[in-house]
Amino acid sequence: MPKCCVIEGDGIGHEVIPAALAVLQRVIPGLEVVPAEAGWDCFQRRGVSVPQDTLAAIRECKAALFGAVSSPSYKVAGYRSAIISMRQALDSYSNIRPVQSMPGLSPRPDVNLIVVRENTEGLYAGRERQEGETAIAERVITHSAARRIGLRALQLARSAGRKGHLTIVHKANVLPVTDGLFRSSILEVLKENNAEPGGLKVDELLVDNAAYQMISAPDQFDVLVTSNLFGDILSDEAAYWCGGMGMAPSLNWGEEAAVAEPVHGSAPDIAGKGIANPLAAILSAALLARYAWGLEEAARRIEQAVKTALIHDLQIENNRLGKNNTTNSITQAVLTYLN
Repeated sequence: MPKCCVIEGDGIGHEVIPAALAVLQRVIPGLEVVPAEAGWDCFQRRGVSVPQDTLAAIRECKAALFGAVSSPSYKVAGYRSAIISMRQALDSYSNIRPVQSMPGLSPRPDVNLIVVRENTEGLYAGRERQEGETAIAERVITHSAARRIGLRALQLARSAGRKGHLTIVHKANVLPVTDGLFRSSILEVLKENNAEPGGLKVDELLVDNAAYQMISAPDQFDVLVTSNLFGDILSDEAAYWCGGMGMAPSLNWGEEAAVAEPVHGSAPDIAGKGIANPLAAILSAALLARYAWGLEEAARRIEQAVKTALIHDLQIENNRLGKNNTTNSITQAVLTYLN
């Protein structure tokens, strides 16, 4: 039976994660739950954003459901973002960000793509320093990390239900050393695994063009693979097509563990009011079922229940969930279609 480490985090994480857990427990009866803590509130209490006992719990379960994290926009001694800390401590090297048209919310019906983002290095490697009046951030790209994210993207592009189209996104014309290595390493692993002779279409785009194409013609994309910062930006941009950040799920996935998290922040302005949208957290739980536990049917049931609830039960105004929806009413609507 699967085990899940549950970390509510900060702000609305305390509302959306219980909702997602209720859905998971409906489709996976007997799911074992191990509670843990992480985030800004945890740092203020314990002096660390991700305690060692939390990391141990995730490793034991091999899967976690994480809510949201509040991070100050200024440097705080000893503090580092909880989710970045988890990604690097657990070596969760791939960030999986699916974007799919949703009934009533999506401006167009034909978007079904996955952004596969390298999750442990790039400009998020944490190598920042200040020299006088100059601030410097180092961008780290390694051959091994680029190869394994390329292999992960290849696996997803070849998986059931995909179009078999992989797009490598980079800026090697301006960053020939770092992005040059990223690009060549992925092409190397694709060649070793007979990507194109095996029926896979492989192409590449410069990141600025990819951003333009994401807005003008998102239906052309299937699986995109890119570096950390580019993936962060492109996947947030792509979330427009699934109904916004409140609908965007993600999975931090490595060999050691998988950590599912909604993409949205902790939203302190609405925390505790019972109006947070739990659908991104619920859809993230579906990713955990599919990729961490191999429970494809459970994942499909969750995703279909969300779509059916959007069609029949939830108030939608101008391609957004209406104000009359509450965290509880949305959750109950999804649960209704899981009976």
